[in-house]
Amino acid sequence: MMPSVQVEVRFRPSGRTVRVARGTTLLEAARVAGLPAARACGGDLLCGKCACTLESPGAAEAAGAAERRTLARNRVDPGKRLACAVRLEGDLEASAPGW
Repeated sequence: MMPSVQVEVRFRPSGRTVRVARGTTLLEAARVAGLPAARACGGDLLCGKCACTLESPGAAEAAGAAERRTLARNRVDPGKRLACAVRLEGDLEASAPGW
């Protein structure tokens, strides 16, 4: 069995850094880092509470239709991403209040 590829995630403003398996959501990475991660919907792309800013957006897939609808419905800045929707493809830096 091949070992999973690890990616590094740095959270701002805390500077906390964790390594997680590629494909992990940013929300799960925040939990691994011991950081607060608002998610009234349980991470089901409904509430928009886990909105964050990706400082290195090329390390994640572009927002899908469901994520864009949730951002619009919850009046979240369309430049933000939902941590529950961001699947990590490479090293990433992200910021959110409380991180």
